[in-house]
Amino acid sequence: MNKWPSLKQLHYLVTLFETRHFGEAAELCFVSQSTLSKGIQNLEELLNCQLIERDNKSLVFTSIGEDVVIRGRELLARGQDLMEMPSARGDSMQGQLRVGCIPTIAPFLLCDLVQEVNQRFPQLNLLLREDTTTNLLAALRNGQMDVLILALPVDIAGMESKVVGRDPFKMVISKHQANSITVPLRYDDLPDESVFLLEKEHCLTDHAVSACKLTTTEKINPFSATSLHTLVQMVANGLGTTFIPQMAIDHGLLDNQNLVIVEPPGQEAYREIGLVWRPSSSRLDTFNQLADVVRELL
Repeated sequence: MNKWPSLKQLHYLVTLFETRHFGEAAELCFVSQSTLSKGIQNLEELLNCQLIERDNKSLVFTSIGEDVVIRGRELLARGQDLMEMPSARGDSMQGQLRVGCIPTIAPFLLCDLVQEVNQRFPQLNLLLREDTTTNLLAALRNGQMDVLILALPVDIAGMESKVVGRDPFKMVISKHQANSITVPLRYDDLPDESVFLLEKEHCLTDHAVSACKLTTTEKINPFSATSLHTLVQMVANGLGTTFIPQMAIDHGLLDNQNLVIVEPPGQEAYREIGLVWRPSSSRLDTFNQLADVVRELL
């Protein structure tokens, strides 16, 4: 008879990988340190390989140990989906729902979303996390999140998705500089290094550059902002121009900033907003109803 690793052993290993401390990992797993250590040792014996290099002061995961952590996270996520199946057959809009959202959407959607969900589905408790697309997708694969609100297109690596709306891009420029710009705007008319963008960690940069057909890289300033608010301040001080999503404008990001909004070159420059979830999740009805709410808000 084949012996299989237990989800409990994998949980011990994954938690240790995240904390890099036996005591902290044991506390998070609600077991003693010796129980956690023994569980991981049993897993190593079962797999017939060393997962962790230990000494008195530190621990290092072996390469195969890191691979087991990756696979273990996927199995733990599927185990969680399995445990949610019975409750999913009842009222799908109750209990907890862990929702992740990227920083270029979260400030302009989540407050309205929470209010609307509280009104329509008072038994559903949203647990929110704001993070980059890469980090949120990793958390979704690992079972740490249930559903994400992302800007598409993006590589979701086998996850399921549903588009719920479009968010147009606009360009903004200070009123003083706008006097020297002809409309419709052409990138060739802009000074070099006058277009400010977010850091590469924010997918809005790629979406805006692609949708707005900005192919002349010499127009892009080497400075990378960490937030839309920083971009707005750079432009408001007459340093150049940038791309801003319509939802941010609608929620007052440009209020009292002495800025002019212009259409970017090209036609119908926009990003799509969508929900993303694991294909193994049994909460499809929950996600569909949440998608309807987000669609209405957009």
